[in-house]
Amino acid sequence: MMNNIILLPMLLPILVGVVLIFLRAYGRIQAWFSIGVMAASAGIAFYLLEQVQANGILRLDFGGWEPPFGILFVADSFSLLLVLTTTIVATIILLYALFSAGRFLQTTYFYPTILFLIAGVNGSFLTGDLFNLFVCFEVMLLSSYVLLTLGGNKRQLREAIKYVVINVVSSWFFLVALAYLYGAVGTLNMAHVSVRVAEAGQGPLLTTVSIIFLIVFSLKAGLLLYFWLPGSYSAPPAVTSALFGALLTKVGIYALFRVFSLIFYHQPEITHTIIGAMAAITLVGGSLGAIAFNDIRKIAAYNVVIAVGFILVGLAVSTPNSIEGAIYYLIHDMVIKALLFLLVGTIIALTGTAMLNKMSGLMKNYPMLGWSFFITMLSLAGVPPLSGFIGKVLVSEGAVESGAYGLLTLALLSSLFVLYSLLRIFKNSFWGETIISKEDQVPLKKMLLFPCLMLVLLTIGLGLGTELISGYVTDAAETLLNPDIYIDAVMGGGES
Repeated sequence: MMNNIILLPMLLPILVGVVLIFLRAYGRIQAWFSIGVMAASAGIAFYLLEQVQANGILRLDFGGWEPPFGILFVADSFSLLLVLTTTIVATIILLYALFSAGRFLQTTYFYPTILFLIAGVNGSFLTGDLFNLFVCFEVMLLSSYVLLTLGGNKRQLREAIKYVVINVVSSWFFLVALAYLYGAVGTLNMAHVSVRVAEAGQGPLLTTVSIIFLIVFSLKAGLLLYFWLPGSYSAPPAVTSALFGALLTKVGIYALFRVFSLIFYHQPEITHTIIGAMAAITLVGGSLGAIAFNDIRKIAAYNVVIAVGFILVGLAVSTPNSIEGAIYYLIHDMVIKALLFLLVGTIIALTGTAMLNKMSGLMKNYPMLGWSFFITMLSLAGVPPLSGFIGKVLVSEGAVESGAYGLLTLALLSSLFVLYSLLRIFKNSFWGETIISKEDQVPLKKMLLFPCLMLVLLTIGLGLGTELISGYVTDAAETLLNPDIYIDAVMGGGES
């Protein structure tokens, strides 16, 4: 049955990850297995995306239990676009790991842990059940705890303690919110919850529960409560930072979009206003952080924060244009943040430092690296025809349509801060007198640049080929804006 394939982007990484635990001593074999399973998952995600376009939303009921009684997975255009992007980006990051990771990383369960993390991410995107979302979150977070501490230097361990504490607290709040929601509506199937909330009306109790969900997912996404993020994302090795920057916050963002468009959309003057205020403060805080530091890892991490704020402006505004723009920007950001962290990691490997004032003139010795960073900078700032442009335009249009001029101003100003923060890196690192003589020059492996160049081509391709994905994005936005489409696909044949 075709619907069984829905589970594969989550199941395949888990199965291969378990096998790789027994191949601990064979780093290269683990790497190639991991790359293969990610590439296969990307192919499956694309196939499912085409099926959704042809036949509508797909669902998989476990054990033959029809909704709302059983556990289910649901594949719509929004979730599958994110699964597809996740698997493509993970494949490229794993290629970089193949050429850069030392033997210590390769033989300390590095690859199995990455596969478990991807399984948690894909499961979060595909589940149709709120408790299952919690379980997939935990799979992802447990894997991220391990990845954050691999390497074991003092800074990593310090940041890991903070990261673990924050996520344990947010997971506790998540469980409390689930308990109250189940007590109020008697179900945790997302579509069924939506029906029950619509029937009962979103009274004070459910609005309070929605705000607890908002706090939980904001902690996961780095929206407003992002104080844990810059340290956690800048401490581990480049490959891990790239995975975190590209994927982890996106799961929190996905949960916010799903829950506040499908379930808690009845009191937007409360919930969406709070999201807008949090997005505004996040944009300001992220922008100030991005220009305040000389550590290029911290600058990259604060750019993650700015993107979270920008994407959530789209949800706060919730017009067709802004939702479409947010989806475009979400896909773009997964690609470009992976590229940014890989390039930053490469610069640090070549210079032996992360401090801006200790590097100079890299363009002379590493021109391809320099121009890759230049394209990354332009894409992050939203310069056409790169992938960041269309998302910024559509979110801005949505903000104008709804009269959210304050949010629009902050969103556009944040682009200038992004450009300025990365221009500082580009100017200081790549221009000026070279501090590395030809004799001292660290050779840059050509294969190390190959994954970076793949992501550069992807950001250019997404910008120039917007038409190719516009049908999928429009369908995803339509599903988010019309909860009945999702509800009918899930509850068809089930009871309400």
